[in-house]
Amino acid sequence: MSETPRTGHEVIQEYLRTLDGSPGVYRMLNAASEVLYVGKARNLKARVSNYARPTGHSARIARMIFETTSMMFLTTRTELEALLLEQNLIKQLKPRYNVLLRDDKSFPNILISREHSFAQLKKHRGAKKEKGRYFGPFASAGAVNRTLNQLQKVFLLRNCSDAMFASRTRPCLQYQIKRCAAPCVGRVDEAAYAALVEDAERFLDGKSTAVQANLAREMGEASEAMEFERAAALRDRIKALTQVQQTQGINPEGVAEADVVAVHLDHGQACVQVFFIRANQSWGNRDFYPKTGAGAEEPEILEAFLTQFYDDKEPPRLVLLSHPVENPDLVAEALSIRAGRKVELAVPQRGEKAELVENAARNARESLARRMSESATQNKLLQGLADAFDLDAPPNRIEVYDNAHIQGSDAVGGMIVAGADGFLKSQYRKFNIRSEAGANSDDFGMMREVLTRRFERLLKEDPDRTSGMWPDLLLIDGGAGQLSAVAGVLAELGVEDVALIGVAKGIDRDAGKEEFHREGLPPMALPRNDPVLYFVQRLRDEAHRWANGAHRAKRAKAVSATPLDEIPGVGAGRKRALLAHFGSAKAVSRAGVPDLMAVEGISQGLAEAIHGFFNPG
Repeated sequence: MSETPRTGHEVIQEYLRTLDGSPGVYRMLNAASEVLYVGKARNLKARVSNYARPTGHSARIARMIFETTSMMFLTTRTELEALLLEQNLIKQLKPRYNVLLRDDKSFPNILISREHSFAQLKKHRGAKKEKGRYFGPFASAGAVNRTLNQLQKVFLLRNCSDAMFASRTRPCLQYQIKRCAAPCVGRVDEAAYAALVEDAERFLDGKSTAVQANLAREMGEASEAMEFERAAALRDRIKALTQVQQTQGINPEGVAEADVVAVHLDHGQACVQVFFIRANQSWGNRDFYPKTGAGAEEPEILEAFLTQFYDDKEPPRLVLLSHPVENPDLVAEALSIRAGRKVELAVPQRGEKAELVENAARNARESLARRMSESATQNKLLQGLADAFDLDAPPNRIEVYDNAHIQGSDAVGGMIVAGADGFLKSQYRKFNIRSEAGANSDDFGMMREVLTRRFERLLKEDPDRTSGMWPDLLLIDGGAGQLSAVAGVLAELGVEDVALIGVAKGIDRDAGKEEFHREGLPPMALPRNDPVLYFVQRLRDEAHRWANGAHRAKRAKAVSATPLDEIPGVGAGRKRALLAHFGSAKAVSRAGVPDLMAVEGISQGLAEAIHGFFNPG
């Protein structure tokens, strides 16, 4: 008979004999060797000795100590290295008692691209590999789109692709509605267009007053010269500039560049609100709901948030906080290294900066109250779903599947995820249909392919179901046939404990008359005014929206593809150069080798390869 493993402060006490005062990272593990907590320490022995005390701990720390059966240690040269290592391990291991930021979204930027002699204005996400100037981050795509819309009215910069720019023979609609200067057809020369680009960059740098003064001066000069049409156009640009300044929201005069970060904590749940201020303008805000590690307080939550949030984002020069963090100098040093320049943390007590923090804190408080209210409603709906369909318990994770295609073309499958926190959009997935099922418009075959790929991957990556990525319930958009196809896949893979429900349109394909199919049971319906029915309809409609969006994106990509994409050695840059020189892929296909060699970046060998591709034999 095996002994019950010892736990608690006595076990931790035994590690003190072998520890010294080095900085490093420690891990606390339970009887199942699961990591409970990852922490850093300037002095490992001193930190661990705190856990070895039998009393004087918060309820959260006391629970953690009680579950601890063993510890692991890694020493580092400095406390800063320990902080960076701690955050890497937290991200990798996701321990129960650590504060975890659940965020995998990138933030959009505005890019003034310099890949072309006439710069392009556009939205950008991801790695900053393209040549040009980036402005951001903006809190959302909507904030970027609103700003881009106004910037086009003021500065008349093009947003078309280089290929479209090269193929124009007359101005497009953007010119007609006074949102582009039409450099594609020579309505503005390169020098004048460069001046517009410079004005746009100055505005995005926060020098809007100077830009507005210049426009006003030009309008006065045009009026004196009796160029009334030009004066009217400049007047409209000034009005648009005034509007974009007003729509930026809170525009602090004394804060040029900062992130305002405020946390609100209520009954163990936290909301962190971040406002982005760049060029003395508010570029939007976003709320986050980190896992609080079973009861962490505001300083620990904020410190963990900052180190995790800026792990893959460039910090601003100033971060304004609602609460002091536990190790401000250490966190500031880590963020400074990330930014490549000094980053300052501050907890303002008065003045404009304090007002900005109070505004963020109020938003955090209100956002958390809304979320807690919505969560209570969501839990009732999940319980109602379990009651309506005789599930063993309310589902923690629901996956909903749908397919989209047009007579088999560009077929895709879509998966959305929902749970107690509502729709989990970061976990949505799309599947490009690879089998003949798509070409044959075989909806059952498509669903089989999607579910096979999904669960084969789950079985490979998480056979013990510890990641929280296994669903409790699958909703399938379809009737008995679709349900049978999915049930067959799960049976082949040996997955027996995931509930299945098929949602069919029902009589007259009318919303509210849906039929629900379950294995071995007759179809059923729910009352038209049942909240559970509305909930299922929302889930199905969201899956439909997601799958159709993926299908449209795939179709659009296919439309924009050219034969040049298939030629080895012709990448994005050479493709742009060829299209800019010849105007279209068809013109490239008709060109001779000497003509192709006239394009910058096209060698004789590549010219011969391109010519041979279009003229085989």
